[in-house]
Amino acid sequence: MQIFVETERLILRELLPSDDAGMFELDADPEVHRYLGNKTVQTIGQSRELIAFVRRQYVDNGIGRWAVVEKQTGAFVGWSGLKLAPGPTNGHTRYYDLGYRFIRRYWGRGYATETARASVQYGFDTLRLPLICGIADVRNLASNQVLQKVGLGFIETFDLAGLPHHWYQRQRPH
Repeated sequence: MQIFVETERLILRELLPSDDAGMFELDADPEVHRYLGNKTVQTIGQSRELIAFVRRQYVDNGIGRWAVVEKQTGAFVGWSGLKLAPGPTNGHTRYYDLGYRFIRRYWGRGYATETARASVQYGFDTLRLPLICGIADVRNLASNQVLQKVGLGFIETFDLAGLPHHWYQRQRPH
């Protein structure tokens, strides 16, 4: 198991096949998917397929979303991090997207901001990325706040699947 980043309270590591139950709990919750198109998973097999898909991104792109685990309890709480998005999205292709998703009972603890901040630092310092982007449904106030807190600047509002979304980005400091 590869650990990519540790924060004060969390470990960000590769997603593992053994994370399937946690991923299922996360992605079967309609409230988690409220601003994500309401595409919940119906079976644990779908969660296993998603884990395999992300693990393939590690190989193909050198990056993919990471499992987030509480240091104190060892509990899988969700995922966070960067992925290479093929696009096109809002006129962008092959861009590095910052994202996060947490099991509902772990909401409100600051984990999204903590892991997003660590992911941005990893993207700039370790991967030497020139630009990191983020997208949030305009109604998802919490996600929009996280992207701003970690230094991504609002660029514009655009249509994604018929719904208004905000596009954020941040360039690597020189």
